[in-house]
Amino acid sequence: MTAEDADAPEGAAWGTPAARWMLAATALASGMAFLDSTVVNVALPAISGDLDSGVAGLQWTANGYMVTLSSLILLSGSLSDRYGRVRVFSAGVAFFALASALCSLAPTLQWLIAGRVLQGVGGALLTPGSLAILQAGFRKRDRARAIGAWSGLTGVASAIGPFVGGWLVDAGSWRLIFLINLPIAAVVLVIARVHLPESRDAEAPERLDYTGAVLGMAGLAGLSYALIAAGETAADWRVAGAAVAGAAALAAFAAVERRSRHPMLPLDIFSSSRFTITNIITVAMYGALGPQMFLLVIYLQEVLGYSALAAGAASLPITVLMLALSGQSGRLAQRIGPRWQLGFGPLVLAAGLVLLSRLEPGTSYPTGVLPGVVLVGLGLSAAVAPLTATVLASAAERHAGVASGVNNTLARTAQLIGVAAVPVLAGVSGDAGISGGFGPAMLITAGLAAAAGLLALALLRRRTPAPASGRRFCGVSGPPLHRCPGSSAGDPLRGGGERS
Repeated sequence: MTAEDADAPEGAAWGTPAARWMLAATALASGMAFLDSTVVNVALPAISGDLDSGVAGLQWTANGYMVTLSSLILLSGSLSDRYGRVRVFSAGVAFFALASALCSLAPTLQWLIAGRVLQGVGGALLTPGSLAILQAGFRKRDRARAIGAWSGLTGVASAIGPFVGGWLVDAGSWRLIFLINLPIAAVVLVIARVHLPESRDAEAPERLDYTGAVLGMAGLAGLSYALIAAGETAADWRVAGAAVAGAAALAAFAAVERRSRHPMLPLDIFSSSRFTITNIITVAMYGALGPQMFLLVIYLQEVLGYSALAAGAASLPITVLMLALSGQSGRLAQRIGPRWQLGFGPLVLAAGLVLLSRLEPGTSYPTGVLPGVVLVGLGLSAAVAPLTATVLASAAERHAGVASGVNNTLARTAQLIGVAAVPVLAGVSGDAGISGGFGPAMLITAGLAAAAGLLALALLRRRTPAPASGRRFCGVSGPPLHRCPGSSAGDPLRGGGERS
């Protein structure tokens, strides 16, 4: 318990006006970020046609957002604790809205990528802050219910994203997918200004790890540039230089974190072998999921002739299955331990990716696309909730917040690297194009997912012990979030995780 917690009032009760305003602001803001991430994928072919972009440009449209988001999530939590959660949250919302306006006006691809990079900064500030506001603002016995409601509402945003994005692209322009963020952000800022109580951590460190944040961002950007550029041109001094610079920046990041008194990423958290193993599983699974989400909507539109709306709707079974089954999956893992779900969930995901690799021109949705999409959804439903719960239970309780941030950061980073690397390895960025490279790309992602499952079956041999305090933690680092398994109105807070 921090000094802040000891002195703070009990907090808002569920069902009161203060609670409703708090939930409305945080769910709207996070939903805006989640909605944007899904609608952009659907709009990529339209963006390519309007701004004359190849696959590399589309990769940067997706990865520009992920570079800053992945690099700054951990730092933003520290900023919120020190300077005020509502203040940093509001700054993130405003920054996200301004960056969205920049994206909507983009006359060139470079302008759009710059806007996406700035959107990532805003997303990193607002998403962790939304959960911190709920945790600090609700009374303890209502926090789990509030986080569950937040999860459900943001899950709805993820579900409707493909429909909204596809409709806006088909009915108007891809630029509208960014403009819809402006009125949402305005409403959130008004609510935050008038109705949200400020909170901060009185014991937060005075010095923040800005050096680590800059080095992490530089490392991810360098490696992403090298991987994406390698798919467009033969390896030259620019590709090699970017790769070396990115690797050097990440090495320097590790050195800084090891020596810092207040590191953004305390490396001692990896002293738990179970924590390390489950995060490796996270990297492999989300390294497969990122390229699948990126490439499938492009293939459906450019090769199978789907409209933007139809391409967005094609993956809806994944979201429906996640919303319907993730809670049950979390409860099952509490009873039998996470090993079997973390083993067979990624293997089912891999089977779905293998089925998707067999798509070819003329394939129908019911017999070709749907079976693979359903298996992907079932695999994620089985694995995502137990994965994050195991990560959090494997870390010391004092590191629960950091553990959630680490897992989210690694998931986002894996998606970033996957989107950059898999198209290059499969030839999507070269002569094969999306038509010839899609199948090999899905097989590569299937291999990553299968590796995650086999690693879990081989190394996770014991049930995860409950944390010493008896509290259980729940959160989802991948789409979509859901209510903590077993949570109810009277439950104590069991924790949570961020997502974007």
